[in-house]
Amino acid sequence: MTQQELLNEFLSLPPEAQRQLMDFIAFLRQRYAVVESASQSPDIDLINDNFIGMWSDRQDLADSTAWVRGIRENEWSSHD
Repeated sequence: MTQQELLNEFLSLPPEAQRQLMDFIAFLRQRYAVVESASQSPDIDLINDNFIGMWSDRQDLADSTAWVRGIRENEWSSHD
């Protein structure tokens, strides 16, 4: 359907139906504007972020895989 055909269909509707269609379009714009803005990633400067590297001095986390494995073994074995 072309834009002109769509406009003709809209204009052929009674005024109340046109109003309802305009309300529905406004609803869809609002709904999808929220989805689009939520999906955009925030601007984060990871290089200068204080969170990055905050545990770099912890010796127990030098091998993070072994640390996670040890925590899992400890937690899971204590619930037997």
